[in-house]
Amino acid sequence: MNSDFELSRAVGSRLLQRNETLALAESCTGGWIAKVITDVPGSSNWFGYGFVTYSNEAKHKLLGVPMSIFEQWGAVSAECVKAMASGAQRVSGASWALSVSGIAGPSGGTADKPVGTVWFGLVGTEGLEVALRQHFPGNREDVRRAATHFALQLLLEKLNSPDLGAPNR
Repeated sequence: MNSDFELSRAVGSRLLQRNETLALAESCTGGWIAKVITDVPGSSNWFGYGFVTYSNEAKHKLLGVPMSIFEQWGAVSAECVKAMASGAQRVSGASWALSVSGIAGPSGGTADKPVGTVWFGLVGTEGLEVALRQHFPGNREDVRRAATHFALQLLLEKLNSPDLGAPNR
C-alpha cells in the first residue's frame, strides 16, 4: 500500500472485521496520524480517541506516564511509548492503542538519539505490546510524514498477524 489514505482505510476495514477500535497517543507527529485516519469516511466507527501529548506534562496528566520514565529514559524511549499506548488504551477503552514519540528536528537530537529517531508503541488485544525504534532521514516534515506512514503500516501488520487469532466479539 502506498498512500496513508489506503493504509488508513485498510486499518479501518480490518478493525471493523475484528469488531475492534483504535486510540492514538501522538507526540512528534502532532495529530498527523489522527488526521490521516479521519480522512477515511466512517472512521468514527473504529476510531474514537486521539491524544496529542507533545509535552511531558501532557503525557503525564492525560495518559498517566510516570514522571520517573522521563527522568530515567526520556520521552523518546521504549518505556515512554509503551506507557503512552497503555494510557491511551486505558483512558479510551479501545481495543488497540498506538503511540509515537520522537525527535523530528531540526534540533533536539543527541548522540544516542539523533534527529530522526522515533519510537512507536502499540498495545492491543491479547496483551500484545510492541515498542520499535526507527530512524528517518530528512527534514522535520520528512520525519513526521515517514513516522505517520510507518505507524499505520505497523498497526496494519499487527492486525493482519495470524498470531492474533479470531476477532474479538
